[in-house]
Amino acid sequence: MELTGARPIQQFREFLAFDHPYRFVIHDRDGVFSPRLDSELKSFGVRVLKTPVQAPKANAFCKRLIGTIRRECLDFLILMNGRHLRMIIKAFVCHYNRGRPHSSFGPGIPEPPQAEVPAMVYRHKLPAGYRVRSTPVLGGLHHEYSPGKEAA
Repeated sequence: MELTGARPIQQFREFLAFDHPYRFVIHDRDGVFSPRLDSELKSFGVRVLKTPVQAPKANAFCKRLIGTIRRECLDFLILMNGRHLRMIIKAFVCHYNRGRPHSSFGPGIPEPPQAEVPAMVYRHKLPAGYRVRSTPVLGGLHHEYSPGKEAA
């Protein structure tokens, strides 16, 4: 194992060589992330945040989100450049928070839709005058479904 951290330092030098919007780097306490690396990052104007000691689940939520973005989005697209990547991630994050169901919320989503649909006795039956609308996300890679009033 490399204890000097020379390789990660070089990778960060190449990545942060130009103007960048990054303010933080979050890393665990692995030996690859040496004190020298932390001081080099500070010289680039980036603040180093370390995960808590003996907290193995500290990175779990972040890794889960990154894995979801990779599996459900980036594995199916060809990215042209950094600007394109940022645009794709922005669209996916919006879909992730507003349209994609999350099992921890039951059948819900983090940001529930604002449109009001009249309450019905039968949960799985649409009220009269409503139909299901499909909205493509990321050029049809995903779809969001919502009730909407039928056109008159």
